[in-house]
This record gives sequence, structure tokens and C-alpha cells, in this order.
Amino acid sequence: MFILDQIPYTAALEVAQANKKSAEAQLSTAKLTAESNQMLFDKEVISAYELLTSKNALAAAEAAYAQAEAQVTTARNNLSYTVVKSPVDGVAGMIPYRVGALVSSSITSPLVTVSDDSEVYAYFSLSENQILEYIRNAGSQEAFLRDMPDVELIMSDGEKYAGKGRIDAVSGIVDQSTGSVRMRAKYPNKGRLLRSGGTATVLVPTEIRDCIIIPQTATYEIQERVFAFKVEDGKAVSAPVKVFKLNNGSDYVVESGLEEGDVIIAEGAGLVREGTPVKTAGE
Repeated sequence: MFILDQIPYTAALEVAQANKKSAEAQLSTAKLTAESNQMLFDKEVISAYELLTSKNALAAAEAAYAQAEAQVTTARNNLSYTVVKSPVDGVAGMIPYRVGALVSSSITSPLVTVSDDSEVYAYFSLSENQILEYIRNAGSQEAFLRDMPDVELIMSDGEKYAGKGRIDAVSGIVDQSTGSVRMRAKYPNKGRLLRSGGTATVLVPTEIRDCIIIPQTATYEIQERVFAFKVEDGKAVSAPVKVFKLNNGSDYVVESGLEEGDVIIAEGAGLVREGTPVKTAGE
């Protein structure tokens, strides 16, 4: 994607390669000297000191050659860093630099941001109570992740995203400031409609069969208890109801307190008083 100024790094590599050749030549000479001195020592022509000196010189030459090889490797690596490649295939953001701009390892802005958007992760949070309810109903976190139905996505323009995602990760830490648990869902992105950094609403489904659903506007709360007004003999009668812990933000699932066929006041329950006369539709 980018090529940085390579001249100083190319020169450093050439110097390192030249030093390696010089060290290689010195190593070859030290080997010949050590071998020759060994033959002379065997014939008692030279002393043991001279033989040991030549062997020490050989060891020093070998070390110098190894050092020169390492310098070549370092110089080659430094040169390779001047060619900046993207580690993933994806969509590149705006490039804040132009040809000739000065860059270094201390710059605050990245050269460019590349997002692999073939699949997109949506990060969202559920309350600790909601997570406990899901996992308790499933039996374990592994079963929850395995059996959880696909989750949908409402995009920022209010339209529902065509693809469905899967929840594949649940954080093991509860955010102390919000009492929520962070989760992650993975969505396919074949049409490249989803973008990195975008916002949306995740719809997490909960399946409940044979239940009574009432609007939240039909309820009011007193000391964390939920009540609804039933219409009995033409009057409003308050009735405590137990609602399912999870809701969609507009409705409640009633677990107890109401029976099929009960007539309730659907809106403005907080403004109604006990015993208020009520006329139902059709009266």
C-alpha cells in the first residue's frame, strides 16, 4: 500500500553485506592458519602457544562472521519495513498523508485503516439479570451460545438488515458502572452494507409460548411491583401482575395476575384511580 524512503535502508543493507564478505574472508584465512599450525605442531615445528593462538583467532573470526550475518538479517528486515502491506483484505479508510509527507514511528495518525468487512462484529450489552436469565434457561453458557437463535439488526436508518447474526462471545466481566455484560454477534456482510464503526440496534429474540402480552402503558409500578387495571363491573380494579424479566421495550409478558378474557385499561394506567367508572368499547 505504501513505500517509504528506501535509500538509507538499502545503503545499510549493502554495508552489512560487504562486512559479511570481509568477515567471511577473514574466517577463511583463520581456518587455513589454524590448520597449517596444527600440522606444524604435529611435526614439532611450532610451540603449543602458537597453535592455541591460531585457534583463538579462528574462534574470533567465526564470531565476527556470525555477527556480520546477524547485521545483514537486521538490515534486510529494516528494508522490508519500508514496504507497508495490509495484513487483511478489506476496505481502506481515508489516507491523511500525501506523497512526500514525513512519517515515522512516532506519528499519531495511522497511515490508513483497513477493515476486513466480509464479516462484521456487533458489540452490545445486556443487563446482568438478562444474561443470568438466558443462561439459567439454557442450562449453561455453552448451551446458551449453541442454542441461541439468530439475532437481527436494525440499522441507523431504521431499516432491518437482511442478514442474521450469531452471538459467539459473552464477556466474563460485569461492568460495575452500568451493571451490564458485553456481548458480540457476527453478521455476514456480502453487500458491504455494514461498515466499521457504524451504529445499530441488536434484536435478541426470546421465545415464550402460550402467554399473555400487554403494553407497558397498561401498567404502573409501586415499590418495584407492577400493577394493571382490570375492568370489573364497569369499574377500574387494580391487580398486581408478575411480568417476565425480559421485554422488548414496549410490551410485557404476563406470567401471572391476568387470565385470558380479562379486560384491562391499555393506556394511561398511571392516571387511573381505583374504582374509576370505565366504559368499554361497544357500551
